[in-house]
Amino acid sequence: MSEVQTREKTTNMRKVALTSLAGTSIEWYDFFLYGTAAAIIFPLAFFPQDLPPMVLLIISFSTFAVGFIARPLGGIVFGHFGDRVGRKRTLVVALMMMGVATTLIGLLPTYDSIGLAAPLCLVLLRFIQGLAVGGQWGGAMLLVTESAPADKRGWYGAYAQAGAPMGVILANLAFISVSASMSDEAFLAWGWRLPFIASILLIAISLYIQLRMEDTEAFKALQAEQAASPQQAVAERSPVFEAMRRYPRRILLAAGAFLSVQVTFYILIAFVIAYGLNSPTVDLTRDELLVSVLVAAAIMMPAQFYFSGLSDRVGRKQIYRWGAILTGIWGFAIFPLVDTGMPIMITLAVTMGMVLLGMQYGPQAAYFTELFATEVRYSGASLGYQIGAILGGALAPTIAVLLWQELGIIYVSVYILVAALLTLWSLSQLEETGGKAL
Repeated sequence: MSEVQTREKTTNMRKVALTSLAGTSIEWYDFFLYGTAAAIIFPLAFFPQDLPPMVLLIISFSTFAVGFIARPLGGIVFGHFGDRVGRKRTLVVALMMMGVATTLIGLLPTYDSIGLAAPLCLVLLRFIQGLAVGGQWGGAMLLVTESAPADKRGWYGAYAQAGAPMGVILANLAFISVSASMSDEAFLAWGWRLPFIASILLIAISLYIQLRMEDTEAFKALQAEQAASPQQAVAERSPVFEAMRRYPRRILLAAGAFLSVQVTFYILIAFVIAYGLNSPTVDLTRDELLVSVLVAAAIMMPAQFYFSGLSDRVGRKQIYRWGAILTGIWGFAIFPLVDTGMPIMITLAVTMGMVLLGMQYGPQAAYFTELFATEVRYSGASLGYQIGAILGGALAPTIAVLLWQELGIIYVSVYILVAALLTLWSLSQLEETGGKAL
């Protein structure tokens, strides 16, 4: 390959990576925006106010869980079409679906306006968000990792994964900016809607991907192979069912490997805010807590890139495993630091937790890509990821609230440890894949 071709290929790879980062950032912004609002806005806006505040918080976090319930279904539907018609087109549909659903949440009437219809519509739109994010991750992740050189797959995969902390940053910045620019009364009355309506930008990004991006070389090669033997291609069963037939154990182990990340992540970005606002031992404002999460997510991003690049050299499992071990240990430091009521200590608690999650989440894109064959990769990776998401993240804030109320805050740390141990066991059953040819 000539120097010009090499330079052109590198430039194209960067364009793919940055476009994936932009799309996933806004997609996760939409998804996490709901989690922040579930902690501070939705208990007041969408439910009857004659219930105790803690009950309202639990109900609000339960609607948050609906998005996770929809994610495996989104992974199945979008995985099928992603393996059939391509990574790019499926990703575009998922991004547009998320943009529309989130914008509509920002326009939704409150409980005082339409009564019970308000929480029902909220749940429906949250379900659509879950479907969209269930399809988005596989498309964005494969668009990058299948295009990347084998020796840099971990590094480039981090661009797709960086959308998650970037989404947290954008969601918290949106709420902080709007909250700081108006009175509390105006913020609770209508200001909270503006960050949701802003997600209409996702539709523009999806159109750019549709018009300017090409599908991955791995998928093009698969299409060429199927075109050469069309009878075999027609005879093939659904990619989702084929993935479950060929890789049932690997899908479940991939889901198990994701538990530590999901449980701990949603405790850090959602439950810690609720705990800080409702615990009698912590006297902090809403914005102080949001800033702590924002700082943590900002530091998580470069940490993910570092550990993802390191996984290209020393292997995926080695980095992933140490991330899970240290996360389980750090879980017992989080709440003593939060209980100090000092913003810097709370920021340290959340930041260190997010960095340790970056050791796992960063290399995960390349790891899950390498676990499955091209013809079922979208389906297999999406199923593993989304099953892990529903088992680990769906009820994490709700379970954390119940453990805190019924047994004490130390049991939330035990919950984090149990998730880490399950991840370690799952990793022990999976092979190392670093640098594997696709």
